[in-house]
Parts: sequence; structure tokens; C-alpha cells
Amino acid sequence: MRYIERILQPGEKVLYSGTIHWIVYTPAIVLSLVAVALLTLVSPGPTGTSWLIGSIAFWLAAGVTFVSAWFRRWTTEIDVTDRRVVYKRGFIKRHTIEMNMDKVESVDVDQTIMGRILNYGDVTVRGTGEGWEPLHNIGNPLDLRNHITAR
Repeated sequence: MRYIERILQPGEKVLYSGTIHWIVYTPAIVLSLVAVALLTLVSPGPTGTSWLIGSIAFWLAAGVTFVSAWFRRWTTEIDVTDRRVVYKRGFIKRHTIEMNMDKVESVDVDQTIMGRILNYGDVTVRGTGEGWEPLHNIGNPLDLRNHITAR
């Protein structure tokens, strides 16, 4: 059961659910490409063994990086209901931020050129008297902003 489903108040409806963009897998992809490149250098002899060990090390690093990114993406929820905006990250050590819709002043979206092409960016929700830290690498940030501001 998702976090938002456990905390919904009576009569509250989820309007939008988002998550982190798949771009968080980029370091794992780069490490995998380096591992494949090192694997192509393997030849019989002591030099080839060094390249093979290096390739295995990069494969292990890619695996650890991939699992870390997957877990971060799996444990992060961004939801907009008809009453509030909810951001949750973490599994055992959970960090949540909630803001009532009537307290939202502005929603800022920052996208790089690559972010515009692949549709991801950083979102900052500013409220009366307080604000959130930027939410990094959010998929469909303009869609999230539109659901928060369209009331």
C-alpha cells in the first residue's frame, strides 16, 4: 500500500502522483558501458587478466549504483490531492513534507537543456512563511506544477 493511501483524509482525492525520473540510472549506465569497454580489451595473458578484473569491478559498481537508484526511485512519492501536496522519501528512515493547497504561493520549475529534452527537472514549492527544499530530478515537472497551481 502506498504512503498516500494510508494518510488520505475522509473525502480527499488523489489528483496526481509522480516520482523521480529514470535519469537517476545514468551513473549505472555509464559504469556498465565502461565495464563493456574494458571487457573488449581482454586478451590472453597477464594484461588481459587485469582488464577482466577491472571490468568485473565496474560491473559490481554499476550493480550497486543501479540498486541504489532503483531503491531511491521506489521509495519516493510525490502526490497532489484536492487539499494538499505530499512528498515522501525513504523506507525505514522516512522524510515527509506536506503543504496545504491554500498555503502554496508558487511552484518553481528548473530544467536544464537535457531536462527539457527528457522531461525532468527540479521543483520547488513555496508556501506562506515556509518553503520546501528543491525536489531534484522529478519526472514531468510541468505536469506536477500544473496540478498544484490549477485550483
